[in-house]
Amino acid sequence: MSDARRHTEALSGHAKVLSGADRVTDTRELFSRTSAKLRRLIPFDSAVWAATDPETGLITAPMLVENLGSGEGCAAYWESELLEENVLPFRDLARAAVPAAGLRAATGDLPARSARFRRLLGSQGVDDELRAVLRVGDRPWGVVSLFRMRGGAPFGPAEITLLAGLSGPLASRVRRFARPSASGHGTDAPAPGLVLLDPSGEPTSINDEARQHLAQLPEGPSIPSRLGLRLPIWVVATALQARAIARGRDRAGGARTRIRTVDGRWLACHASCLSGPAGQPGPVALVIEPAAATDRAVLIAEAYGLTPRELEITQLITRGLPTTEIAATLFISPHTVRDHLKAVFVKAEVSSRGGLVARLFGEHYRPV
Repeated sequence: MSDARRHTEALSGHAKVLSGADRVTDTRELFSRTSAKLRRLIPFDSAVWAATDPETGLITAPMLVENLGSGEGCAAYWESELLEENVLPFRDLARAAVPAAGLRAATGDLPARSARFRRLLGSQGVDDELRAVLRVGDRPWGVVSLFRMRGGAPFGPAEITLLAGLSGPLASRVRRFARPSASGHGTDAPAPGLVLLDPSGEPTSINDEARQHLAQLPEGPSIPSRLGLRLPIWVVATALQARAIARGRDRAGGARTRIRTVDGRWLACHASCLSGPAGQPGPVALVIEPAAATDRAVLIAEAYGLTPRELEITQLITRGLPTTEIAATLFISPHTVRDHLKAVFVKAEVSSRGGLVARLFGEHYRPV
């Protein structure tokens, strides 16, 4: 197939997949409808769709798992993704020129070059995986993996091109659902919660505050623990990222993700590896707490598509700086500050600095 024909067919496929996407009400519905339409153009047997934190790329709610049971294998999948040497890790696809790739195509039809295939996919009957990062610019807002079981043909160039072309449009829609629908006063939230995990990743202790926060997280894949509760995969992945950083495998973004609760509040989940006696690996400390106002502001600013400079100006505005001080801090003219501010007002759909601060700092009640 010629490149021109492949491009034409991809555009036609994009229109079919995205038709009606602007009418969905949340990210999970977007994933479900997109997956159903995409299956008609790119046949696959099972799939995993997940939102990601745009700053760190770590998975967050919601996650949609199709035809893979209850998602009991998710923990092993993400452990391999973060801790093992793999082909096409999501962190590389997030920076690649093309944000989608097929495992067999990337390995010259030798998928066992990837630890993920050797340890998990091959034994589960998977023949090929097509994965993509949903991104706007350099910000990842979601990831998707499509699987074909044995007996199916490898994912071809046209299918990879089709999925890659959906990256930006789908990411823009996921990003939109991070925007607030209203501002208001958040409900009382518990103090920071703490979970300790041993060096192998097994939870060993937890405080009551962490239990309260975990009870507010949306449904999704989880793993059992000896603590008498199941840990959501988003929390598990944050702890796995801390172990990856401790091993020197990854440092981009840190072991940190933000998760929206069922009542619309934002929680921040971050983890780090502690040291044991004689420098031996110690436990992983995982903290779950209400996201700070400034943290929420940055996330919501990202959701409105602010440029780096617009985000800088917005952060200074939230600190109460006047135009002249903002200009001096950023070494630009007051006129340039005002031009950027006009653009920020348009994107955030407000007309004043007070309205902007209220929008970015208010609690958010729309489910993800």
